[in-house]
Amino acid sequence: MSVKQIAYNKSASFEYFIEQKYEAGIVLEGAEVKSLRAGNCNLKDSFCFIRDGEVALKNMHIPVYDKSGAFNSKDSKRDRKLLLHKQEIDKIVGKINQKGMTLVPISLYFKDNLIKVEIALCRGKQNFDKKQSIKARDIDRDTKRQLKDF
Repeated sequence: MSVKQIAYNKSASFEYFIEQKYEAGIVLEGAEVKSLRAGNCNLKDSFCFIRDGEVALKNMHIPVYDKSGAFNSKDSKRDRKLLLHKQEIDKIVGKINQKGMTLVPISLYFKDNLIKVEIALCRGKQNFDKKQSIKARDIDRDTKRQLKDF
């Protein structure tokens, strides 16, 4: 089983505490798949929402594939349906309603020939939490630099 990463949401781990991760399929058009195979995707500012018992991904930017001709999708930031089991959706809905959590896409990758999205239940960070994570990252960077010079 080969896994090739297409896109990663760097800001998600900085903005949120990641509680639980899920793997979901995604409904795409043919030209979008071609564009993803070329490595064109942006997960920044994207989020998931639940409507009528279905999970959808909003604001994920997949540029229009230039060689697709008349069959291309005009809207590159359209809502895309995510494929999860009913039990998983019910668990996610319960946690979002109960604890005030949000659903954020973490990464987009190929798993064999299928395109998968890793989504996570997250809790938002406050400003002091972000400062602590920056401080921990700087300390880690300094220790690695010192070990490298040693």
